Amino acid sequence: QVRLAESGGGLVQAGGSLRLSCVALGSILNIRNMGWYRQAPGKQRELVAAMDNAGNTNYAESARGRFTISRDNAKNTAYLQMSSLKPEDTAIYLCNVLNARPGYPPSNYWGQGTQVTVSS
Repeated sequence: QVRLAESGGGLVQAGGSLRLSCVALGSILNIRNMGWYRQAPGKQRELVAAMDNAGNTNYAESARGRFTISRDNAKNTAYLQMSSLKPEDTAIYLCNVLNARPGYPPSNYWGQGTQVTVSS
């Protein structure tokens, strides 16, 4: 059983910073990608940032230059450092993990999300 545990969300004023954490718990090996998505009310879920196990990163245009994703592979943990936050960053932020166990189809896991609210 695999579970993603997110933390670090909260309420912050515009211009402030938050750091999100996501740890993959349970029997999970061979993590390929770890990433963060977000979903605001009435909007589609969108990629914020992702990193593969080689350290390659992919950022949404809106996040580039303000957000930084990092990973601690030994701890199966991903972080999202968010700076210069804007009210439009308000959303539920969800952790995503793609596990690629050799000989098996890839498995995609989602966390329950952590709320980030940025006040103006």
